[in-house]
Amino acid sequence: MQSIHTVIIGGGQAGLAMSRCLAERGIEHVVLERGRIGERWRTQRWDSLRLLTPRWMTRLPGHRYSGTDADGFMGKNEVVDFLTGYARFIDAPVQTGVTVLSVACRDGRYRVLTTRGDWTARNVVLATGYCDKASIPAMARGTSPEITHVAPNRYRNPAQLPEGGVLVVGASATGIQLASEIARSGRKVILSTGRHIRLPRNYRDRDILFWMDRAGVLSQRFDRVPDLGASRRQPSLQLVGTHPARSLDLNTVQDEGVRVVGRLRELEGCRAGFATDLVETVEHAEAKLQRQLDLIDRHIVVNGMQYAFPHGQRPDPIRVPLCPGGLNLRREGIQTILWATGYRRDYSWLQVPVLNASGELIHRGGITPAPGLYAMGLNFMRRRNSSFIDGVGRDAAELADHLAARSRDLLPQAC
Repeated sequence: MQSIHTVIIGGGQAGLAMSRCLAERGIEHVVLERGRIGERWRTQRWDSLRLLTPRWMTRLPGHRYSGTDADGFMGKNEVVDFLTGYARFIDAPVQTGVTVLSVACRDGRYRVLTTRGDWTARNVVLATGYCDKASIPAMARGTSPEITHVAPNRYRNPAQLPEGGVLVVGASATGIQLASEIARSGRKVILSTGRHIRLPRNYRDRDILFWMDRAGVLSQRFDRVPDLGASRRQPSLQLVGTHPARSLDLNTVQDEGVRVVGRLRELEGCRAGFATDLVETVEHAEAKLQRQLDLIDRHIVVNGMQYAFPHGQRPDPIRVPLCPGGLNLRREGIQTILWATGYRRDYSWLQVPVLNASGELIHRGGITPAPGLYAMGLNFMRRRNSSFIDGVGRDAAELADHLAARSRDLLPQAC
C-alpha cells in the first residue's frame, strides 16, 4: 500500500485545477482517473455539443485559451485537447485507467482501494464532477416496452435513434438543444417543459455571459444567497454555443416544428400525462429573465457604460401553446423518450459518513464534516460557476489553502 499526502479522485477540470493549486503549495499528491483525462467529454457527450461558455471563459489556474476565436465555443474534442494540454502544462501526476473501489477512514487516515493498487492518504479530494449518472425518473419503468429510453450521456446524434418521433423530457440547456437538433433532422419532436431559465445569447452587443461575469453573477458566493438549496437546484441556462450567436428558447424550437407541452407527470404504457401549468412555468421564467436583464442594465449605468452599450431589445415573450393533459405516445408516433432530466451523484464507493438521506454529499463550500475530505466541481459549491471550467480555479485555490492549513496542524486532523 502506497502512502501519500493527498489523493485526488477524478482527472477532469476540477481534479486538474486542484492538482495545480496543491503543487503550487508544495503538497505531494496523485490524481486517479478511471479512464482518460476528460473521459466524459470523450465518451458521454453528443457529437454536436459545444460549451455554453465562450472560449475566452476557458480558464484554469495558470492557463487559458489563447487562440484567435475567443468569442466562439469549444466542441467536445477541443475541450479534451484543452484538458490534456493543461495536464501536460502543469505536469499533473495523473494515473489513468484507475477505478476507485472504495474510500474509508482507518486509524486517522484515508484508505483508497483501486483496481491498480491501494493508497493511504491524509486528505482525499472528490473531483468526480456534478454530471455523474443520468437521473431517469422511476415513472420510466411503467412505459410500454415498445418505447426506447435514451439518456443524454448515451445520445450521439439523431440518426442513432430508432425510427419515429421523440419525446424530450426537460427543457433546460440539454433538453432544448437536443429537441432543436432532432427536429431539424426531420423528426417529430414533443418537448415536455418544466422549470427552466431563459436568457438571450446576446444582449446589448455582448454575450450574455460577458455581462453575468462582469456583474458578478457567476462569482456570487454560496454564503451570500438566502436559500442555497434552492440556488443549487436551479436548472441550467437555456443557451446553446453557436457562433454567430443564436438564442434558443421555446419560441425558437416551436418555429422549428417542436410541439411544446407541460411537465411530464406520469407514464403508463403508452399514455403520458402532463401538468397543465405551462403558462405559470413560462411566466416564472419570463420574470426571472427580466430581473436578470434589469440587473445588467443597472450594472451598465452604475459603471458609466451606457454610451458604449446602448439599450438593447429584449426577447419577445414566449408563445404558450394550448397544452393537453395527456397524450397517447403510440398514436403520436413517439418511439423514443430522451430523458434530459439532470444528473445524480454516485458515491456508493464512499464509506465515510458524509452522505445525506438522498445519497448526496454533505459539505459546506466543498469541505465535508470528515476532516481532510473535500469536494470539487459540484453545482454552486462555492460560487455559481463552481461547475464551470471557468469556476473551478478559484474554488481549488481556496480549498487548497484550507488543506494546507490542515497540514500545518491548524485544523482538525483525524478523519
